[in-house]
Amino acid sequence: MGLLLTWQASFGGDEDRADVNNAAFQPLVIAQLDKGWYARSTAIWTYDFETDNYNVPLGLGLGKVIKTDRAIVNVFVEPQYSVASSGDGLPEWGMFAGVNFQFPK
Repeated sequence: MGLLLTWQASFGGDEDRADVNNAAFQPLVIAQLDKGWYARSTAIWTYDFETDNYNVPLGLGLGKVIKTDRAIVNVFVEPQYSVASSGDGLPEWGMFAGVNFQFPK
């Protein structure tokens, strides 16, 4: 378990550009299962202090770590549903997926 909190704010630039002031909170819950499998929930919650737009998705996914002769491969997929949101263009559903390769010496 863990969390990642980031905040971005503008402090310079052209006066005619919109200000940026937003935060992202990412709770990380990962549970080891068996034989390289793991369950995960890592959706990123966002809030825009300038527009009061926000998005709070929840996700639940699976991943698998596979060791080969040349690399360690991590594959995962995590469907995410927004339980709360406000603002234009924010998704109701999303899919977070990835593949990661590590090449040990």
